[in-house]
Amino acid sequence: MSLNVSILLIILGSAIVTFIPRVVPFIVIRKIGLPKVVIKWLSFIPICIFTALIVDSFIIEDESLLSIDWRVLAAIIPTLIVAIWTKSLSVTVIVGVVCMATIRFVF
Repeated sequence: MSLNVSILLIILGSAIVTFIPRVVPFIVIRKIGLPKVVIKWLSFIPICIFTALIVDSFIIEDESLLSIDWRVLAAIIPTLIVAIWTKSLSVTVIVGVVCMATIRFVF
């Protein structure tokens, strides 16, 4: 399999475009002191993201009724425990992905 130069340039361009908005803000913020109000506000973002992910996948709408996806609940419980215990978004996401993958593989 050969690699075409245009495909390589597309892959590199995509990597750069993905890298800039995700990494550069962290580099800039480290050098600038943020007010305490902004830091406190930013501390709630992982909680909001976690809640949005749970609500989106946990509640299922069947014809006008709401129901619970029990497989998702089985993955949420250990993920929530890890989130409270570690307070780390990356560890929480990894545990959630592993739990959900295990449940989907087994059931």
